[in-house]
Amino acid sequence: MSIYRLEDPPELDAPVLVAALEGWVDAGSAGTVAAAQLAEDGTVVASFDADAIYDYRARRPTLDIVDGRPMQLAWPKLEITSTRIGDRDIVVLRGPEPDYRWRELTVDVVDVAKRLGVVSWVSLGAIPAAVPHTRPVPILATASAPGLLPEGIRQGPEGLLRVPSACLSVLELAASTNGIPAIGLFAQVPHYVNATYPAASIALLTALGRHLGIEPPVGQLATRALERRNLLDAAAATDEDTKAHVERLEGLVDEARLPVGDELIADIERFLREGGTDDDEGDGGSRLH
Repeated sequence: MSIYRLEDPPELDAPVLVAALEGWVDAGSAGTVAAAQLAEDGTVVASFDADAIYDYRARRPTLDIVDGRPMQLAWPKLEITSTRIGDRDIVVLRGPEPDYRWRELTVDVVDVAKRLGVVSWVSLGAIPAAVPHTRPVPILATASAPGLLPEGIRQGPEGLLRVPSACLSVLELAASTNGIPAIGLFAQVPHYVNATYPAASIALLTALGRHLGIEPPVGQLATRALERRNLLDAAAATDEDTKAHVERLEGLVDEARLPVGDELIADIERFLREGGTDDDEGDGGSRLH
């Protein structure tokens, strides 16, 4: 039995499916914030059975208590929303990364995509990286076939990279193996940032716009990105070690070189020693907030 419910969707013209999931490969919430921006004012066209895919002890519903009276529960949910930007129809898959039934979910997501007439897939995500907040956000991309990526967006890294998979990547791979061309756009977020990072969301939306030939709305993201930049600048200015580390990263980026091996590991361990993984904010921790 399927674990989704399909509403009566509007008539769609060759829609593109854009997907982002909270949790793994969503550093700084960059992918899910970008997806939420796309889906704003959209119409829900499909929803998935939350009881079947979420562990509520690990991802508890939130309870509103007003004047000592329990009033409302907000449950985690995975939905597909339909929207239109410019002359492109887009359907946005977003929600927390599911805990259970990934294989069954891939079958249902592909089925929904085909029923909606989806012609291509785009994953949005982000990873912690040794990059400074004072430089443009780099985008690393995956693609199911040559020629899918717009000029200037690098596919990589080269060679074999074996990592724990995100559900998002499982879905992307399933889409591509079922005849839907797929790409993934992943922003590189400074590894010392342990908060939302709007600059990365803007970078993802910009890359998506180049890929689809549209201008995605950024809403208040530009203002929020400036506020975050000012906070990070102030935090770095008050700590000499942090300031020196940021300057070192700037030099490496300006020289088009990234730290490697033990040098990178030592840097990341030093800056994450006081932090940890925060599931609500994506991957990575730090002492800059």
